[in-house]
Amino acid sequence: MERRSGYCLSVIMLVFGVVFLHCLVMTSFAASVTYDHRALIIDGKRRVLISGSIHYPRSTPDMWPDLIQKSKDGGLDVIETYVFWNLHEPVRNQYDFEGRKDLINFVKLVEKAGLFVHVRIGPYVCAEWNYGGFPLWLHFIPGIEFRTDNEPFKAEMKRFTTKIVDMIKQENLFASQGGPVILSQIENEYGNGDIESRYGPRAKPYVNWAASMATALDTGVPWVMCQQPDAPPSVINTCNGFYCDQFKQNSDKTPKMWTENWTGWFLSFGGPVPYRPVEDIAFAVARFFQRGGTFQNYYMYHGGTNFGRTSGGPFIATSYDYDAPLDEYGLIRQPKWGHLKDLHKAIKLCEAAMVATEPNITSLGSTIEASIYKTDSQCSAFLANTATQSDAAVSFNGNSYHLPPWSVSILPDCKNVAFNTAKINSVSTISTFVTQSSEADASGASLSGWTSVNEPVGISSENAFTRMGLVEQINTTADKSDYLWYSLSVNIKNDEPFLQDGSATVLHVKTLGHVLHAFINGKLSGSGKGNSGHSNFTIEVPVTLVPGVNKIDLLSATVGLQNYGAFFDLKGAGITGPVQLKGFKNGSTTDLSSKQWTYQVGLKGEEMGLSSGGSTLWKSQTELPTNQPLIWYKASFDAPAGDTPLSMDFTGMGKGEAWVNGQSIGRFWPTYTAPNNGCTDTCNYRGGYNANKCLKNCGKPSQLLYHVPRSWLKSSGNVLVLFEEMGGDPTKLSFATREIQSVCSRISEAHPLPIDMWASEDDARNKSGPTLSLECPHPNQVISSIKFASFGTPQGTCGSFIHGRCSSSNALSIVKKACIGSKSCSLGVSINVFGEPCKGVAKSLAVEASCT
Repeated sequence: MERRSGYCLSVIMLVFGVVFLHCLVMTSFAASVTYDHRALIIDGKRRVLISGSIHYPRSTPDMWPDLIQKSKDGGLDVIETYVFWNLHEPVRNQYDFEGRKDLINFVKLVEKAGLFVHVRIGPYVCAEWNYGGFPLWLHFIPGIEFRTDNEPFKAEMKRFTTKIVDMIKQENLFASQGGPVILSQIENEYGNGDIESRYGPRAKPYVNWAASMATALDTGVPWVMCQQPDAPPSVINTCNGFYCDQFKQNSDKTPKMWTENWTGWFLSFGGPVPYRPVEDIAFAVARFFQRGGTFQNYYMYHGGTNFGRTSGGPFIATSYDYDAPLDEYGLIRQPKWGHLKDLHKAIKLCEAAMVATEPNITSLGSTIEASIYKTDSQCSAFLANTATQSDAAVSFNGNSYHLPPWSVSILPDCKNVAFNTAKINSVSTISTFVTQSSEADASGASLSGWTSVNEPVGISSENAFTRMGLVEQINTTADKSDYLWYSLSVNIKNDEPFLQDGSATVLHVKTLGHVLHAFINGKLSGSGKGNSGHSNFTIEVPVTLVPGVNKIDLLSATVGLQNYGAFFDLKGAGITGPVQLKGFKNGSTTDLSSKQWTYQVGLKGEEMGLSSGGSTLWKSQTELPTNQPLIWYKASFDAPAGDTPLSMDFTGMGKGEAWVNGQSIGRFWPTYTAPNNGCTDTCNYRGGYNANKCLKNCGKPSQLLYHVPRSWLKSSGNVLVLFEEMGGDPTKLSFATREIQSVCSRISEAHPLPIDMWASEDDARNKSGPTLSLECPHPNQVISSIKFASFGTPQGTCGSFIHGRCSSSNALSIVKKACIGSKSCSLGVSINVFGEPCKGVAKSLAVEASCT
C-alpha cells in the first residue's frame, strides 16, 4: 500500500508538472506588440522587419512549407497575406476553409518556420482578385452600399471581420496569445487617389467606424490602414507603391511602414509581361530604410496562380507571377531573390543603430544624400546617388566612395561598404519550360482517349427565362458562371427589304463586355472582346438572314469582375444595347433591344457537371472534332515523371477553362496576344519605375503556360477536361517542365565583398576582395561545364556574354579547374588569380556554367 501511494503521488506530481509546464509554455511566449514613432515594438524591443506577401489560395497547401522556408532563407521576418471573403463565404453564412482556403493551417506553418504574420483582413482586398474579394451575394442585400457609412454593409463587414479574428483567437495565433500574428489590416487603399472623396461626406465616418470596429475586437496587436492619410490615431497609416522613401506618416506617434512594395506588376490577357529590375527594387528598399522606414513588405514575394475563376480585373490573367522573387511555381528567381537576400543582411547589420535613433539626413550634392544612424556605441550609414546617368565620387567621414547612378551603398559601421544596390553579387539563372508533344511525352505523360461533348448553341436549360429588353449580366448571373445567353427569334418575310440583292445584313451589338460571340441560326458569325483598359466594345457582324424564322443567339462572357476603384462593385457587364439589324433598302435600322429576349445563365455543360469528367455524355469519335466553338473535351493522362513544377502548354487552343481531376487550373486564352510594340530587349533600372517601363513578350500570347499543381495529380488515370469557347485543337496540348539552362555571375573589381564576409574578423575582411560565386540550384546537381569565362572587359548578360577588348587568356581554364564537378565554387576577382590582362583598366569576371 505504501508503494502504491508513493506511485500515485509520483503520478500526480508528474501530471501537475506537465500541466504547469504546458501553461508556462503557453504564457512565456506571449508577446507584447506595440509601436512608437520609430518602429514596431515586440516584447519591448524595436524591430526592423522585412516582410513578403504570399496569398495562400494562389498556391497549394503542399507548396506552402517550401514557399515559407524559401522566404525565411531569403531574409524575411514576416509573411503577409490577404483574407478573401468571397473564397471563404461563397454563400451567406456558409463557410469554407478547406484545402487552399485553410487560412489557419497557413498561419500555423508560418509560425512553425519561426516567422511572424501580418493578416490583412480587409475585407476589401483589391489584389486583382474577383470583385475585390467581396462575395456577390453582398451586392443583393437590400439597401446596401459598399465601403461607406451604410448600416447593412457595416453589419456584414463587421460580421466577417469578427469571424476571422475569432478563428485566429481560438487557435491562439495572435502574438498576444503566443502566436505569430503581429499585425492586422482593416480596409485597403481607401485613401488612394480620389476614391475616398467620391464617396462624399459619408466616407470619413466610415473610415472612423472601420478603425473603431477593428480595434474593439481586442486582438492585442496593432491594426493598419494602408494608403489612408486621414486614418484615425488608433490605427497606423501605411504606404503602398513602387517607392515609399518620401512617405510621411499622418501622426508623429506611428512608425514609417510600407505594406506594398510592388516587385513587378500583374499580367492581363492581351497585354505584355511586366517585370521590374532587382537593382531598382533594392534601391527603393534601401532608400526607404535610409529615410527612417522600419517595416517593408514585398508585394508579391510569391504571386502564384489565379486558379478557377478567382482573377479579377477584368482581364487579369491566370498567372499571378508578378515577377516576384519566388516565381509562380515557387522556384527561386535569380538574381532577384539572391540580391534582395544580400540587401536584407546588410540592413540587419544596421538594425541596432537604426532602431536606437532617428536618421541624420544631409545633402552631399544635388543628387547625393547621406543618412547616419549614430549613437554612442553604434553607427550605420546609407549613401545614395539619385542621379539617373552619372556616377558620383563621394567624400564621407574622411573616406572616398564611388556611387553608381540610382544606387545606395550601405555602411553598417559608417566606414566600409557592405552592399550597393546596383552591384549584384548573387548568381543569375536562365531557365525555360521544356515541352514535349502530348502524343509521346518523353517525361512519361501522354494525353489519350480523347472524347468530346458539344455545348448547345443558345437556350438548352429548363431554367431559362424571358424578359422584355436587355438585362445587365452580373445582376443576372450573380457570377455563378462567366456566361449568359441572350436569345431572340426574328421572322423575315420574303419581301423583307433585308434580302435585297442577296447582300448581307449587319448585326450591331453594343456591350459592356467582356467577350461576345454572335451566332445566327446556330452558326458563329462573329466575335468581339474588350481589354484591360476598356472592357466595353461594339461589334458589327455581317450576317445572312433567310426567309422565315432566324435565331439570334448572343453569348456574353465575363473575364473576372472589377476589383478596384470607387463604386467598382457597380461596374456592369453584358449586353445593354443597342442591338440592331442594319441593312434595309431605305437605310433604316431595326432595333431589337426592347423585344422579348430569352436568357440562360451558364452553359449546359456546367449544369451537367462536365468539368468533373464523370458524365455519360462523352462521345468518342474516329476523328476528334477540332477548331469549332462551344465544345467540351476530355482526355486521360499519367502524371509526368519527376517532381519539378509542371505546366501545360495551351498552344493550339482558343479560349476557355481547364480542369484537372475536377479542379480548375483557371481560364486559358492563348489567342489573346500582346501588342507588337512597347517591349524592349533590356530595361534600364535607372530612373523611376512604372508598370509600363519594362515589358517583354510583345506580339506573343499573354499567357501560354498554365500551372498544373503536382498535388492535384495521381500517378495514373488523371482526367483533363477543357471547355473551348472559340475553337481550338486539343491534340496540340503538351506538358512542360522547368529546366535551368545556365547559372551565371558577373563581378567587378569594384564590387563589395560578399555580404557573408561581414561575419568574419576585420583582418580577414581587409585581406579579402570581390568574389564570384556559383552554385547549382538543386541539391543533387554539380557544375558540369563552363560555357563562358572571361576576366577583363566582358560584355553582355547571362546567356549572351562576349569577350571584350581585354581578356585573360587563362580565365576559362582557371574557372574550369575551380568549379567543374562541384556543387558550388568561388573565385577571387583579382589579377592575383587571373593575371594582368590590361593595366589601368577596370576589370570584371563573367562566367556562365551548366549544372547537371
